[in-house]
Amino acid sequence: MHDQKDNEIVDLLVVGGGINGTGIARDAAGRGLSVILCEKNDLASGTSSKSSKLIHGGLRYLEYAEFRLVREALIEREVLLRAAPHLVSPLRIVLPHHKGLRPKWMLRFGLFLYDHLGGRKLLPSTSVANLRTGESKDVLKPEFTTGFVFSDCRVDDARLVVANALDAQERGAEILTRTKCSALKQNGDYWEATLSTHGEGSNTKAKPRIVKAKCIINASGIRVDELVEVALGREHENHLRLVKGSHIVTKRLYEGRQLYMFQNPDGRIIFAIPYEQKYTLIGTTDAPYEMSDGAIEISPEETDYLLSAASEYFQNPITHDDIVWSYAGVRPLYDNNKQSASAVTRDYVFDLMDKDMPPILSIFGGKITTYRELSEHAMGKLRKHFPDMPKRWTSKARLPGGNMSNADFDKYVSNKTLTYPWLPSETLLRVTRAYGSNVGKMIGEAKSCDDMGQQFACGLSAQEVDYLCTYEWAKSADDILWRRTKCGLHMSEQERTDFTKWFQARKT
Repeated sequence: MHDQKDNEIVDLLVVGGGINGTGIARDAAGRGLSVILCEKNDLASGTSSKSSKLIHGGLRYLEYAEFRLVREALIEREVLLRAAPHLVSPLRIVLPHHKGLRPKWMLRFGLFLYDHLGGRKLLPSTSVANLRTGESKDVLKPEFTTGFVFSDCRVDDARLVVANALDAQERGAEILTRTKCSALKQNGDYWEATLSTHGEGSNTKAKPRIVKAKCIINASGIRVDELVEVALGREHENHLRLVKGSHIVTKRLYEGRQLYMFQNPDGRIIFAIPYEQKYTLIGTTDAPYEMSDGAIEISPEETDYLLSAASEYFQNPITHDDIVWSYAGVRPLYDNNKQSASAVTRDYVFDLMDKDMPPILSIFGGKITTYRELSEHAMGKLRKHFPDMPKRWTSKARLPGGNMSNADFDKYVSNKTLTYPWLPSETLLRVTRAYGSNVGKMIGEAKSCDDMGQQFACGLSAQEVDYLCTYEWAKSADDILWRRTKCGLHMSEQERTDFTKWFQARKT
Protein backbone atom coordinates (compact mmCIF):
# COMPACT_ATOMS: atom_id res chain seq x y z
CA MET A 1 0.00 0.00 0.00
CA HIS A 2 1.26 3.47 -0.83
CA ASP A 3 2.22 5.79 2.02
CA GLN A 4 -0.38 8.49 2.44
CA LYS A 5 0.81 11.91 1.34
CA ASP A 6 -0.58 15.27 2.39
CA ASN A 7 -2.80 16.63 -0.38
CA GLU A 8 -2.00 13.68 -2.61
CA ILE A 9 -3.33 14.06 -6.14
CA VAL A 10 -4.24 11.17 -8.42
CA ASP A 11 -5.51 11.12 -11.96
CA LEU A 12 -8.44 8.79 -11.24
CA LEU A 13 -10.37 7.82 -8.16
CA VAL A 14 -12.45 4.77 -9.03
CA VAL A 15 -15.39 4.21 -6.69
CA GLY A 16 -16.63 0.62 -6.85
CA GLY A 17 -14.80 -2.71 -6.77
CA GLY A 18 -16.96 -4.71 -9.14
CA ILE A 19 -16.04 -5.82 -12.64
CA ASN A 20 -16.47 -2.36 -14.19
CA GLY A 21 -14.46 -0.55 -11.53
CA THR A 22 -11.56 -3.01 -11.47
CA GLY A 23 -11.56 -3.22 -15.27
CA ILE A 24 -11.26 0.55 -15.61
CA ALA A 25 -8.60 0.73 -12.88
CA ARG A 26 -6.57 -1.88 -14.73
CA ASP A 27 -6.92 -0.15 -18.10
CA ALA A 28 -6.05 3.28 -16.69
CA ALA A 29 -3.08 2.06 -14.66
CA GLY A 30 -1.75 0.27 -17.72
CA ARG A 31 -1.77 3.61 -19.57
CA GLY A 32 0.36 5.21 -16.87
CA LEU A 33 -2.37 7.11 -15.02
CA SER A 34 -2.25 7.23 -11.23
CA VAL A 35 -5.25 5.37 -9.84
CA ILE A 36 -6.86 4.69 -6.49
CA LEU A 37 -9.83 2.33 -6.33
CA CYS A 38 -12.02 2.19 -3.24
CA GLU A 39 -14.69 -0.39 -2.50
CA LYS A 40 -16.81 -0.08 0.63
CA ASN A 41 -17.12 -3.86 1.05
CA ASP A 42 -15.17 -6.70 -0.58
CA LEU A 43 -14.23 -6.93 -4.24
CA ALA A 44 -17.12 -8.41 -6.25
CA SER A 45 -19.29 -8.50 -3.13
CA GLY A 46 -22.31 -7.17 -5.03
CA THR A 47 -23.69 -7.89 -8.48
CA SER A 48 -20.35 -8.99 -9.94
CA SER A 49 -20.35 -12.26 -7.99
CA LYS A 50 -24.06 -12.92 -8.50
CA SER A 51 -24.10 -13.52 -12.26
CA SER A 52 -24.96 -16.63 -14.26
CA LYS A 53 -21.19 -17.28 -14.54
CA LEU A 54 -21.28 -16.97 -18.33
CA ILE A 55 -19.29 -15.09 -20.92
CA HIS A 56 -21.85 -15.00 -23.68
CA GLY A 57 -23.02 -12.98 -26.63
CA GLY A 58 -26.58 -12.78 -25.38
CA LEU A 59 -28.53 -14.69 -28.01
CA ARG A 60 -31.88 -13.39 -26.78
CA TYR A 61 -30.74 -9.76 -27.14
CA LEU A 62 -31.00 -10.22 -30.92
CA GLU A 63 -34.78 -10.12 -30.45
CA TYR A 64 -34.41 -6.59 -29.08
CA ALA A 65 -32.16 -5.57 -32.03
CA GLU A 66 -29.17 -5.08 -29.69
CA PHE A 67 -26.82 -5.99 -32.56
CA ARG A 68 -23.85 -3.88 -31.45
CA LEU A 69 -24.03 -5.25 -27.93
CA VAL A 70 -24.22 -8.84 -29.18
CA ARG A 71 -21.37 -8.38 -31.67
CA GLU A 72 -19.16 -6.80 -29.04
CA ALA A 73 -19.93 -9.57 -26.58
CA LEU A 74 -19.24 -12.30 -29.15
CA ILE A 75 -15.83 -10.80 -29.90
CA GLU A 76 -15.03 -10.50 -26.20
CA ARG A 77 -15.58 -14.23 -25.60
CA GLU A 78 -12.39 -15.06 -27.45
CA VAL A 79 -10.43 -12.10 -26.10
CA LEU A 80 -11.15 -13.31 -22.56
CA LEU A 81 -10.49 -16.96 -23.45
CA ARG A 82 -6.95 -15.95 -24.39
CA ALA A 83 -6.48 -13.51 -21.51
CA ALA A 84 -7.63 -15.82 -18.70
CA PRO A 85 -7.90 -19.47 -19.83
CA HIS A 86 -8.02 -20.58 -16.19
CA LEU A 87 -11.11 -18.46 -15.44
CA VAL A 88 -12.87 -18.59 -18.83
CA SER A 89 -13.54 -21.88 -20.59
CA PRO A 90 -15.52 -23.00 -23.68
CA LEU A 91 -19.01 -24.31 -23.21
CA ARG A 92 -21.46 -26.03 -25.54
CA ILE A 93 -25.07 -24.94 -25.08
CA VAL A 94 -28.04 -27.12 -26.03
CA LEU A 95 -31.18 -25.20 -27.03
CA PRO A 96 -34.08 -27.67 -27.30
CA HIS A 97 -36.73 -26.82 -29.84
CA HIS A 98 -40.06 -26.26 -28.09
CA LYS A 99 -42.82 -26.73 -30.65
CA GLY A 100 -45.13 -24.27 -28.94
CA LEU A 101 -42.64 -21.40 -28.83
CA ARG A 102 -40.11 -19.89 -31.28
CA PRO A 103 -40.17 -21.72 -34.64
CA LYS A 104 -37.12 -23.59 -35.92
CA TRP A 105 -36.45 -21.10 -38.71
CA MET A 106 -36.21 -18.26 -36.18
CA LEU A 107 -33.75 -20.20 -34.02
CA ARG A 108 -31.68 -21.16 -37.07
CA PHE A 109 -31.54 -17.56 -38.27
CA GLY A 110 -30.66 -16.22 -34.83
CA LEU A 111 -27.88 -18.78 -34.43
CA PHE A 112 -26.58 -18.06 -37.93
CA LEU A 113 -26.16 -14.43 -36.89
CA TYR A 114 -24.66 -15.55 -33.60
CA ASP A 115 -22.05 -17.63 -35.42
CA HIS A 116 -21.03 -14.85 -37.80
CA LEU A 117 -21.47 -11.48 -36.06
CA GLY A 118 -18.38 -11.74 -33.88
CA GLY A 119 -15.71 -13.20 -36.18
CA ARG A 120 -15.58 -16.50 -34.24
CA LYS A 121 -12.21 -18.31 -34.52
CA LEU A 122 -11.65 -20.48 -31.43
CA LEU A 123 -15.16 -21.71 -30.67
CA PRO A 124 -17.01 -24.31 -32.76
CA SER A 125 -20.07 -23.34 -34.78
CA THR A 126 -23.71 -24.30 -34.34
CA SER A 127 -24.88 -27.84 -35.05
CA VAL A 128 -28.17 -29.72 -34.82
CA ALA A 129 -28.47 -32.55 -32.30
CA ASN A 130 -30.76 -35.52 -31.74
CA LEU A 131 -31.71 -35.14 -28.08
CA ARG A 132 -32.70 -38.80 -27.77
CA THR A 133 -29.07 -39.91 -28.17
CA GLY A 134 -25.65 -38.82 -26.94
CA GLU A 135 -25.14 -36.70 -23.83
CA SER A 136 -28.76 -35.52 -23.80
CA LYS A 137 -30.23 -39.03 -23.84
CA ASP A 138 -32.73 -39.48 -20.99
CA VAL A 139 -32.05 -35.96 -19.67
CA LEU A 140 -35.02 -34.16 -21.21
CA LYS A 141 -38.65 -35.13 -21.65
CA PRO A 142 -39.38 -37.35 -24.69
CA GLU A 143 -41.20 -34.60 -26.62
CA PHE A 144 -37.94 -32.66 -26.98
CA THR A 145 -36.30 -34.49 -29.84
CA THR A 146 -34.28 -31.81 -31.64
CA GLY A 147 -31.84 -29.27 -30.28
CA PHE A 148 -29.47 -26.63 -31.59
CA VAL A 149 -25.98 -26.77 -30.09
CA PHE A 150 -23.86 -23.62 -30.06
CA SER A 151 -20.90 -22.14 -28.20
CA ASP A 152 -20.34 -19.69 -25.39
CA CYS A 153 -18.09 -19.68 -22.30
CA ARG A 154 -18.30 -20.06 -18.55
CA VAL A 155 -16.45 -17.81 -16.09
CA ASP A 156 -15.62 -17.55 -12.41
CA ASP A 157 -17.06 -14.05 -12.08
CA ALA A 158 -15.67 -13.13 -8.65
CA ARG A 159 -12.18 -14.30 -9.51
CA LEU A 160 -12.26 -12.36 -12.79
CA VAL A 161 -12.81 -9.22 -10.70
CA VAL A 162 -9.88 -10.12 -8.43
CA ALA A 163 -7.66 -10.79 -11.47
CA ASN A 164 -8.38 -7.31 -12.81
CA ALA A 165 -7.66 -5.77 -9.41
CA LEU A 166 -4.38 -7.68 -9.19
CA ASP A 167 -3.33 -6.51 -12.64
CA ALA A 168 -4.31 -2.93 -11.80
CA GLN A 169 -2.18 -3.11 -8.65
CA GLU A 170 0.77 -4.62 -10.51
CA ARG A 171 0.58 -1.65 -12.89
CA GLY A 172 0.62 0.90 -10.09
CA ALA A 173 -2.98 1.30 -8.90
CA GLU A 174 -3.83 1.30 -5.21
CA ILE A 175 -6.72 -0.99 -4.28
CA LEU A 176 -8.58 -0.16 -1.06
CA THR A 177 -11.29 -2.53 0.16
CA ARG A 178 -13.60 -1.87 3.12
CA THR A 179 -13.13 1.78 2.20
CA LYS A 180 -16.08 4.06 1.51
CA CYS A 181 -16.06 7.32 -0.39
CA SER A 182 -17.97 9.09 2.38
CA ALA A 183 -17.71 12.64 1.04
CA LEU A 184 -16.96 14.23 -2.30
CA LYS A 185 -16.67 17.92 -3.05
CA GLN A 186 -15.20 20.12 -5.73
CA ASN A 187 -11.97 21.88 -4.81
CA GLY A 188 -10.84 24.00 -7.73
CA ASP A 189 -9.76 21.75 -10.58
CA TYR A 190 -10.01 18.62 -8.45
CA TRP A 191 -12.46 16.45 -6.60
CA GLU A 192 -11.64 16.17 -2.93
CA ALA A 193 -12.71 12.77 -1.65
CA THR A 194 -12.91 11.56 1.92
CA LEU A 195 -12.10 7.85 2.11
CA SER A 196 -13.20 6.10 5.30
CA THR A 197 -11.77 2.65 5.98
CA HIS A 198 -13.29 0.20 8.44
CA GLY A 199 -12.09 -3.17 9.65
CA GLU A 200 -14.07 -6.35 8.99
CA GLY A 201 -16.12 -7.32 12.03
CA SER A 202 -15.07 -4.20 13.92
CA ASN A 203 -16.64 -0.84 14.66
CA THR A 204 -13.23 0.82 14.74
CA LYS A 205 -12.36 3.10 11.85
CA ALA A 206 -9.05 4.43 10.65
CA LYS A 207 -8.55 8.16 10.33
CA PRO A 208 -10.31 9.30 7.12
CA ARG A 209 -7.99 9.84 4.19
CA ILE A 210 -8.35 12.87 1.94
CA VAL A 211 -7.52 12.34 -1.71
CA LYS A 212 -7.61 14.87 -4.54
CA ALA A 213 -8.53 13.39 -7.90
CA LYS A 214 -8.54 14.93 -11.35
CA CYS A 215 -11.42 12.63 -12.29
CA ILE A 216 -13.94 10.40 -10.51
CA ILE A 217 -15.02 7.07 -12.06
CA ASN A 218 -18.40 6.28 -10.55
CA ALA A 219 -18.67 2.50 -10.85
CA SER A 220 -20.71 2.07 -7.69
CA GLY A 221 -23.35 -0.18 -9.20
CA ILE A 222 -26.82 0.11 -7.74
CA ARG A 223 -25.72 3.22 -5.83
CA VAL A 224 -24.39 5.05 -8.86
CA ASP A 225 -26.94 7.87 -8.57
CA GLU A 226 -26.26 8.31 -4.85
CA LEU A 227 -22.60 9.11 -5.45
CA VAL A 228 -23.53 11.77 -8.02
CA GLU A 229 -25.85 13.35 -5.47
CA VAL A 230 -23.04 13.31 -2.89
CA ALA A 231 -20.84 15.16 -5.40
CA LEU A 232 -23.46 17.67 -6.48
CA GLY A 233 -24.97 18.25 -3.06
CA ARG A 234 -28.47 17.96 -4.49
CA GLU A 235 -30.86 15.43 -6.02
CA HIS A 236 -29.91 14.16 -9.43
CA GLU A 237 -32.09 12.77 -12.19
CA ASN A 238 -32.50 9.04 -11.61
CA HIS A 239 -31.34 7.00 -14.60
CA LEU A 240 -31.38 3.62 -12.86
CA ARG A 241 -33.67 0.68 -13.45
CA LEU A 242 -32.91 -1.99 -10.88
CA VAL A 243 -33.61 -5.57 -11.94
CA LYS A 244 -33.05 -8.50 -9.61
CA GLY A 245 -31.72 -11.73 -11.03
CA SER A 246 -31.90 -14.83 -8.84
CA HIS A 247 -30.40 -18.30 -9.16
CA ILE A 248 -30.79 -21.66 -7.48
CA VAL A 249 -28.11 -24.32 -7.16
CA THR A 250 -29.28 -27.94 -7.06
CA LYS A 251 -27.56 -31.26 -6.73
CA ARG A 252 -26.27 -32.32 -10.14
CA LEU A 253 -29.24 -33.02 -12.39
CA TYR A 254 -27.43 -34.71 -15.29
CA GLU A 255 -24.06 -36.03 -16.41
CA GLY A 256 -22.09 -34.27 -19.09
CA ARG A 257 -20.58 -30.80 -19.51
CA GLN A 258 -23.29 -29.28 -21.70
CA LEU A 259 -25.40 -26.33 -20.63
CA TYR A 260 -29.13 -26.24 -21.42
CA MET A 261 -30.92 -23.11 -22.53
CA PHE A 262 -34.68 -23.31 -22.02
CA GLN A 263 -37.32 -21.08 -23.61
CA ASN A 264 -40.34 -20.19 -21.50
CA PRO A 265 -43.88 -19.26 -22.56
CA ASP A 266 -43.40 -15.74 -21.12
CA GLY A 267 -40.66 -15.09 -23.69
CA ARG A 268 -37.81 -15.39 -21.21
CA ILE A 269 -35.09 -17.99 -21.15
CA ILE A 270 -33.27 -19.72 -18.31
CA PHE A 271 -30.04 -21.69 -18.19
CA ALA A 272 -29.19 -24.99 -16.49
CA ILE A 273 -25.43 -25.02 -16.07
CA PRO A 274 -23.02 -27.67 -14.75
CA TYR A 275 -21.50 -26.01 -11.69
CA GLU A 276 -18.60 -26.86 -9.42
CA GLN A 277 -18.48 -30.50 -10.59
CA LYS A 278 -21.25 -31.68 -8.25
CA TYR A 279 -24.07 -29.21 -8.87
CA THR A 280 -26.37 -27.61 -11.43
CA LEU A 281 -26.91 -23.83 -11.50
CA ILE A 282 -30.33 -22.64 -12.72
CA GLY A 283 -31.18 -19.03 -13.51
CA THR A 284 -31.97 -16.30 -13.94
CA THR A 285 -35.05 -14.26 -13.20
CA ASP A 286 -35.86 -10.65 -14.12
CA ALA A 287 -37.75 -9.05 -11.22
CA PRO A 288 -38.09 -5.30 -10.59
CA TYR A 289 -36.27 -4.17 -7.45
CA GLU A 290 -36.47 -1.01 -5.36
CA MET A 291 -33.90 0.05 -2.77
CA SER A 292 -36.68 0.04 -0.20
CA ASP A 293 -37.26 -3.68 -0.83
CA GLY A 294 -34.53 -4.55 1.64
CA ALA A 295 -32.30 -7.63 1.53
CA ILE A 296 -31.31 -8.82 -1.93
CA GLU A 297 -32.38 -12.46 -1.90
CA ILE A 298 -34.40 -14.88 -3.95
CA SER A 299 -38.15 -14.75 -3.32
CA PRO A 300 -40.43 -17.80 -3.01
CA GLU A 301 -42.08 -16.75 -6.28
CA GLU A 302 -38.72 -16.67 -8.10
CA THR A 303 -37.79 -20.06 -6.67
CA ASP A 304 -41.07 -21.56 -7.88
CA TYR A 305 -40.61 -19.93 -11.30
CA LEU A 306 -37.16 -21.47 -11.79
CA LEU A 307 -38.27 -24.89 -10.56
CA SER A 308 -41.32 -24.85 -12.82
CA ALA A 309 -39.45 -23.58 -15.88
CA ALA A 310 -36.71 -26.19 -15.57
CA SER A 311 -39.16 -29.00 -14.79
CA GLU A 312 -40.97 -28.19 -18.04
CA TYR A 313 -37.94 -29.66 -19.82
CA PHE A 314 -36.15 -32.11 -17.53
CA GLN A 315 -37.43 -35.67 -17.52
CA ASN A 316 -37.22 -35.82 -13.73
CA PRO A 317 -39.09 -32.93 -12.04
CA ILE A 318 -37.00 -30.65 -9.81
CA THR A 319 -38.29 -29.93 -6.32
CA HIS A 320 -37.38 -27.67 -3.41
CA ASP A 321 -35.59 -30.66 -1.85
CA ASP A 322 -33.06 -30.59 -4.70
CA ILE A 323 -31.95 -27.01 -3.87
CA VAL A 324 -28.69 -26.71 -1.93
CA TRP A 325 -28.08 -22.96 -2.26
CA SER A 326 -29.47 -19.83 -3.86
CA TYR A 327 -28.29 -16.30 -4.51
CA ALA A 328 -29.57 -13.07 -5.99
CA GLY A 329 -28.02 -9.92 -7.42
CA VAL A 330 -29.39 -6.61 -8.62
CA ARG A 331 -28.37 -5.34 -12.03
CA PRO A 332 -28.05 -1.52 -12.22
CA LEU A 333 -29.42 -1.08 -15.74
CA TYR A 334 -29.95 2.15 -17.63
CA ASP A 335 -33.64 3.01 -17.74
CA ASN A 336 -34.63 3.10 -21.41
CA ASN A 337 -38.33 3.42 -20.52
CA LYS A 338 -39.20 -0.16 -21.42
CA GLN A 339 -42.08 -1.65 -19.48
CA SER A 340 -40.68 -5.18 -19.31
CA ALA A 341 -37.67 -5.82 -17.09
CA SER A 342 -36.47 -8.32 -19.69
CA ALA A 343 -36.50 -5.60 -22.36
CA VAL A 344 -34.43 -3.06 -20.42
CA THR A 345 -31.15 -2.66 -22.27
CA ARG A 346 -28.14 -4.66 -21.02
CA ASP A 347 -25.92 -2.26 -22.93
CA TYR A 348 -23.83 0.12 -20.90
CA VAL A 349 -24.36 3.87 -20.83
CA PHE A 350 -21.94 6.58 -19.71
CA ASP A 351 -22.94 9.85 -18.07
CA LEU A 352 -19.99 12.25 -18.20
CA MET A 353 -20.40 15.48 -16.24
CA ASP A 354 -17.54 17.90 -16.86
CA LYS A 355 -19.19 21.25 -17.45
CA ASP A 356 -18.03 23.77 -14.86
CA MET A 357 -16.56 20.96 -12.77
CA PRO A 358 -13.80 18.34 -12.86
CA PRO A 359 -14.99 15.25 -14.74
CA ILE A 360 -17.08 12.59 -13.05
CA LEU A 361 -17.93 9.61 -15.26
CA SER A 362 -20.86 7.46 -14.10
CA ILE A 363 -21.46 4.00 -15.51
CA PHE A 364 -24.89 2.45 -15.92
CA GLY A 365 -25.55 -1.13 -16.91
CA GLY A 366 -23.12 -3.38 -18.69
CA LYS A 367 -22.51 -7.10 -18.38
CA ILE A 368 -19.51 -9.07 -17.25
CA THR A 369 -18.80 -10.22 -20.81
CA THR A 370 -18.18 -6.71 -22.11
CA TYR A 371 -16.40 -5.17 -19.12
CA ARG A 372 -13.05 -4.86 -20.99
CA GLU A 373 -14.65 -3.02 -23.92
CA LEU A 374 -16.55 -0.85 -21.45
CA SER A 375 -13.25 0.03 -19.77
CA GLU A 376 -11.69 1.02 -23.10
CA HIS A 377 -14.69 3.15 -23.99
CA ALA A 378 -14.58 4.82 -20.58
CA MET A 379 -10.95 5.80 -21.11
CA GLY A 380 -11.87 7.10 -24.56
CA LYS A 381 -14.48 9.35 -22.96
CA LEU A 382 -11.76 10.85 -20.78
CA ARG A 383 -9.12 11.38 -23.46
CA LYS A 384 -9.81 15.11 -23.73
CA HIS A 385 -8.93 15.41 -20.04
CA PHE A 386 -5.79 13.25 -20.41
CA PRO A 387 -4.63 14.05 -23.97
CA ASP A 388 -1.22 12.39 -23.51
CA MET A 389 -2.77 9.10 -22.42
CA PRO A 390 -1.33 6.13 -24.39
CA LYS A 391 -3.54 4.09 -26.69
CA ARG A 392 -5.64 1.11 -25.65
CA TRP A 393 -3.69 -2.01 -24.77
CA THR A 394 -5.84 -4.66 -23.06
CA SER A 395 -7.11 -6.65 -26.07
CA LYS A 396 -3.90 -8.70 -26.31
CA ALA A 397 -2.83 -8.66 -22.66
CA ARG A 398 -3.05 -11.65 -20.34
CA LEU A 399 -4.63 -11.34 -16.94
CA PRO A 400 -2.70 -12.56 -13.87
CA GLY A 401 -2.68 -16.35 -13.91
CA GLY A 402 -3.35 -16.51 -17.65
CA ASN A 403 0.21 -17.23 -18.76
CA MET A 404 -0.41 -20.61 -20.41
CA SER A 405 0.98 -21.82 -23.70
CA ASN A 406 -1.68 -21.50 -26.41
CA ALA A 407 -4.18 -20.65 -23.63
CA ASP A 408 -4.50 -24.44 -23.18
CA PHE A 409 -5.81 -24.95 -19.66
CA ASP A 410 -6.28 -28.72 -19.86
CA LYS A 411 -2.64 -29.23 -20.90
CA TYR A 412 -1.51 -26.89 -18.15
CA VAL A 413 -3.38 -28.89 -15.50
CA SER A 414 -1.97 -32.12 -16.88
CA ASN A 415 1.56 -30.74 -16.48
CA LYS A 416 0.83 -29.62 -12.93
CA THR A 417 -0.13 -33.16 -11.92
CA LEU A 418 3.55 -33.99 -12.49
CA THR A 419 4.71 -30.96 -10.49
CA TYR A 420 2.36 -31.61 -7.55
CA PRO A 421 1.65 -35.38 -7.53
CA TRP A 422 0.81 -35.18 -3.83
CA LEU A 423 -2.18 -32.85 -4.34
CA PRO A 424 -5.55 -34.66 -4.68
CA SER A 425 -6.80 -34.31 -8.27
CA GLU A 426 -9.95 -32.39 -7.28
CA THR A 427 -7.93 -29.93 -5.22
CA LEU A 428 -5.35 -29.48 -7.99
CA LEU A 429 -8.11 -28.75 -10.51
CA ARG A 430 -9.77 -26.26 -8.16
CA VAL A 431 -6.62 -24.29 -7.29
CA THR A 432 -5.36 -24.28 -10.88
CA ARG A 433 -8.75 -22.97 -12.02
CA ALA A 434 -8.54 -20.28 -9.36
CA TYR A 435 -4.91 -19.15 -9.66
CA GLY A 436 -3.85 -20.35 -13.10
CA SER A 437 -0.14 -19.85 -13.69
CA ASN A 438 0.13 -18.24 -10.24
CA VAL A 439 -0.71 -21.53 -8.53
CA GLY A 440 2.95 -22.08 -7.71
CA LYS A 441 3.04 -18.78 -5.84
CA MET A 442 0.13 -19.96 -3.70
CA ILE A 443 1.62 -23.43 -3.02
CA GLY A 444 5.08 -22.02 -2.34
CA GLU A 445 7.69 -24.51 -1.12
CA ALA A 446 5.15 -27.09 0.08
CA LYS A 447 5.98 -30.70 -0.78
CA SER A 448 2.93 -32.32 0.83
CA CYS A 449 -0.55 -31.51 2.10
CA ASP A 450 0.89 -31.37 5.62
CA ASP A 451 3.21 -28.59 4.49
CA MET A 452 0.12 -26.54 3.53
CA GLY A 453 -0.96 -26.31 7.17
CA GLN A 454 -4.38 -27.02 8.62
CA GLN A 455 -6.74 -28.66 6.15
CA PHE A 456 -10.42 -27.86 5.65
CA ALA A 457 -13.08 -29.31 3.36
CA CYS A 458 -12.64 -28.95 -0.41
CA GLY A 459 -8.84 -29.01 -0.03
CA LEU A 460 -8.76 -25.51 1.45
CA SER A 461 -5.63 -25.09 3.56
CA ALA A 462 -4.20 -22.58 6.00
CA GLN A 463 -1.52 -21.73 3.44
CA GLU A 464 -4.12 -20.89 0.80
CA VAL A 465 -5.95 -18.71 3.33
CA ASP A 466 -2.70 -16.89 4.13
CA TYR A 467 -2.13 -16.31 0.42
CA LEU A 468 -5.63 -14.92 -0.08
CA CYS A 469 -5.30 -12.56 2.86
CA THR A 470 -1.79 -11.42 1.88
CA TYR A 471 -2.24 -10.97 -1.86
CA GLU A 472 -5.95 -10.88 -2.66
CA TRP A 473 -7.52 -8.55 -0.08
CA ALA A 474 -9.49 -11.32 1.68
CA LYS A 475 -10.51 -10.08 5.12
CA SER A 476 -13.42 -12.29 6.17
CA ALA A 477 -14.41 -15.94 6.08
CA ASP A 478 -17.10 -15.15 3.51
CA ASP A 479 -14.53 -13.47 1.24
CA ILE A 480 -12.71 -16.78 1.11
CA LEU A 481 -15.55 -19.31 1.16
CA TRP A 482 -17.85 -17.65 -1.39
CA ARG A 483 -15.78 -15.31 -3.57
CA ARG A 484 -12.05 -16.19 -3.69
CA THR A 485 -12.98 -19.88 -3.64
CA LYS A 486 -16.34 -21.63 -3.86
CA CYS A 487 -15.45 -23.95 -0.98
CA GLY A 488 -18.43 -22.77 1.05
CA LEU A 489 -20.73 -24.57 -1.37
CA HIS A 490 -18.92 -27.85 -0.76
CA MET A 491 -18.90 -27.56 3.02
CA SER A 492 -21.58 -28.51 5.50
CA GLU A 493 -23.03 -25.80 7.70
CA GLN A 494 -20.93 -27.09 10.60
CA GLU A 495 -17.76 -27.03 8.49
CA ARG A 496 -18.47 -23.44 7.46
CA THR A 497 -19.04 -22.48 11.09
CA ASP A 498 -15.82 -24.19 12.20
CA PHE A 499 -13.84 -22.48 9.45
CA THR A 500 -15.28 -19.07 10.36
CA LYS A 501 -14.35 -19.55 14.03
CA TRP A 502 -10.84 -20.63 13.03
CA PHE A 503 -10.45 -17.65 10.70
CA GLN A 504 -11.59 -15.14 13.30
CA ALA A 505 -9.27 -16.66 15.92
CA ARG A 506 -6.42 -16.52 13.40
CA LYS A 507 -6.81 -12.73 13.06
CA THR A 508 -6.70 -11.97 16.79
